[in-house]
Amino acid sequence: MTVPEPTLPPVVDTSWLREHREHREGSDGGGVVLADVRWYLDGRSGLDAYLTGHLPGAVWVDVDTVLSAPPTDAAGRHPLPDPDDFAEALGRLGIGDGSTVIAYDDNGGAYAARLVWLLRRTGRAAALLDGGIAAWPDGDLETGRVTPDPVPHTPVDWPKEFFRSADEVASATANGTAVVLDARAPDRYSGATVLPTDIRSGHIPGARNAPWSANLTADGHFTPSAELRAHYTALGVPPDTEVIVYCGSGVTACHDLLALELIGVPTASLYPGSWSAWSADLSRPIETGD
Repeated sequence: MTVPEPTLPPVVDTSWLREHREHREGSDGGGVVLADVRWYLDGRSGLDAYLTGHLPGAVWVDVDTVLSAPPTDAAGRHPLPDPDDFAEALGRLGIGDGSTVIAYDDNGGAYAARLVWLLRRTGRAAALLDGGIAAWPDGDLETGRVTPDPVPHTPVDWPKEFFRSADEVASATANGTAVVLDARAPDRYSGATVLPTDIRSGHIPGARNAPWSANLTADGHFTPSAELRAHYTALGVPPDTEVIVYCGSGVTACHDLLALELIGVPTASLYPGSWSAWSADLSRPIETGD
């Protein structure tokens, strides 16, 4: 199936959502669908947080089961889901071919970005809600689970031009054919902090540290485009440069990818296995330090 490139910007604000949120109609799941994509690295339950309070009408999207295939050493902690499984799961959540998905979490979009970027790269209309759940009035939250009627969602193969393998990342850094960005926090990039799930600590040799959190202001909103552009230019990312982004497991890297799209670099690609797959392959070199 060929789908058109979405015209919706990658990030929208609450004013946009208030204007469009009532438009949900049609058997194809058309209209706006709110997606709560809360997830926690420390093991807390995103579902529990959702049930306690979410934007009215929002469905909960599980990072581990909807946005990822089961983990493996070779593919990492959050491999890309099979396109058929992805489409089926979204359809069960009321997200159809004609839906406009507005996703949020409570961490600046760090995890909701995965859903948004995957949908946008397969031609769907999707955007992050700037400021996340904190930007919405507390008194207007809803509790319990939303269970919409299932709708058709046509599977779309992952476009190869937006994804890179470990070998392609290694070749890019060795030959200087692309800028490779590591979206993790500086202490994880340097190797000072080690996750229990990581085999080794550090970063891919030649990768530059571009923490996803640097895309945000102190209040959790996206930094203005001019400042974002200056930030990525300082990292060696002019508009005509090939860019590959990775993180711990291919989730928060999508935040950088959306930020790059905001500044006019929509062709940047994801290394889905990210550090969880690279570090598990003991034949791959690593670097530590800043």
